[in-house]
Amino acid sequence: MPTIQDHTMRFNSVTEKLPKHLHKFIVQQPYEDYTAQNQAVWRYVMRLNVSVLKHTAHKSYIRGLKKTGIDEELIPKMEGMNRILKDIGWAAVAVDGFIPPNAFMEFQAYNVLVISSDIRTIDHINYTPAPDIIHEAAGHAPIIANPEYSEYLRRLGEIGCKAISSPKDHEMYEAIRLLSILKENPNSTVKEIQEATKAVNLLQEEMGGLSEMAKIRNLHWWTVEYGLIGTLENPKLYGAGLLSSIEESQLCLKKEVIKIPYSIEAAEVNFDITNTQPQLFVIPNFASLSFVLEKFANTMAIRTGGLEGLKKLIISEKLGTIELSTGIQVSGTFNNVLDSSNTPIYFQTNSPTALSVNGKELIGHGTEHHPSGFGSPVGKLEGINIAIEDMSPKDLEVYGIIEGKTTCLNFEGGVKVEGKIITGKRDLQGKIILITFKNCKVTHFDTVLFDPSWGIYDMAIGKNISSAFAGPADSNSFEDIYTISDTKTAKIRYSDDEKKLHQLYETVKNHRTHKSIDLDSLAIIFKEVKSNYPSEWLILLELYELVYDKDLSLKSEIYEQLISLKKNKHFSKLISDGLDLIIKK
Repeated sequence: MPTIQDHTMRFNSVTEKLPKHLHKFIVQQPYEDYTAQNQAVWRYVMRLNVSVLKHTAHKSYIRGLKKTGIDEELIPKMEGMNRILKDIGWAAVAVDGFIPPNAFMEFQAYNVLVISSDIRTIDHINYTPAPDIIHEAAGHAPIIANPEYSEYLRRLGEIGCKAISSPKDHEMYEAIRLLSILKENPNSTVKEIQEATKAVNLLQEEMGGLSEMAKIRNLHWWTVEYGLIGTLENPKLYGAGLLSSIEESQLCLKKEVIKIPYSIEAAEVNFDITNTQPQLFVIPNFASLSFVLEKFANTMAIRTGGLEGLKKLIISEKLGTIELSTGIQVSGTFNNVLDSSNTPIYFQTNSPTALSVNGKELIGHGTEHHPSGFGSPVGKLEGINIAIEDMSPKDLEVYGIIEGKTTCLNFEGGVKVEGKIITGKRDLQGKIILITFKNCKVTHFDTVLFDPSWGIYDMAIGKNISSAFAGPADSNSFEDIYTISDTKTAKIRYSDDEKKLHQLYETVKNHRTHKSIDLDSLAIIFKEVKSNYPSEWLILLELYELVYDKDLSLKSEIYEQLISLKKNKHFSKLISDGLDLIIKK
């Protein structure tokens, strides 16, 4: 897999802070693969959007375009963006389409935008179901120049990457990734798209209750992607999905799209990534985003912990972490919890497990020490008001919790730990966080939880579970935290005719950029397009722009062909908007 070190791209001080487990998602931007038609699509969308958005977008957008180095004429190069983004504390990296939600959020937590390096095809110029560089670079990057919004985006990533998902979430991610790839690739068959659409629809019906990740993705969608700001009567655009879509940037402000004041309830509202949105949420100002986010975070297991938090991790079937009241953190795949009176009394993992404090692995307690899992009681000893963690050295001696002594610890709820104490670990404040036994047997009534023949037993200390969250406490404890999808974005295969068309686009672009217009050459291009590519409208607009200020028959011929193509409902508004751009210029 590629890593940051493999890239010729120059990374800045921001991307250097990315943890190694995120490196595998980074790909080299395939700039040489962009065709001249791709460049024309970028130019058309950007020029049209900017002409509209200077009136309808939040004022930070147009300012941000200049600050982030986004140019209307050419698809941006990641190196150039990074040189400029560094000045506002951010960076950008190229990825292959959708990446796992937790990974996506974690990039944001490190102030890094993930940018899908593909660009929408001309058939999806209005709106694309797949993430593309227009959406990512021209949609997301400009708004982060606003400090309040930038901090919200970072904080959303920081909280979101700890959100616990469900197995269905991963299935949905894979299904949507496949559907978006197929829909955007012109080489896909109708049958492939139909089957992928059916799979997404079936999953939608089977999702059940929303996980934390599903809810945080909803908040992300209704703000970062499709957010409006201002008043319900006169809102402005700030969401990247709106800022990068010709169609939705104009439709979203119409009365038919319901406007709702943004609140924590948006977390319960699902979205359909393949269609335009029937309702949108409006914030009064960027500061309100962080207010709602913190309100939502207070409902998450990372802050509430307890039995419910641990059960969320068990349901997720993924690597997660619980933190006990002493601060000791247990990271692994949790598979079992025993409870009494709705309070956890014993937990277990069934995978390589690591123990940490403050996000740093405890020496001698990595996955190599706990390769098959880990289990430990939680709570107080039966009949004793003071918890082990709060005991003074004298208390510990009184209750037989001292090195070299064989002891029997009866916990509330029926868990019993019998064995000889070898040693204990304390935190910097002297609070005991871990006790190690030999010849140890752990039972819950008649059920054996740990047998002496299994070796040394480590018991984490804590009277309760204060936090539960997705991922490890220390990312260095695990080699593979996220999985890269087996579904790859396929490189588009162009026919010989399409390649010839792209060469015509290249010739037109050279006329414009070099400002040396050869009218005979343009006439030949027009004739070839009209004869061999009768439904091609964008190159005609580029030709028309070059001859617009000239009194030539060629100008009239191109215009007539464009008007003829306007009879096709799919091209009508695109052509009209393109002509308006030329006239205004």
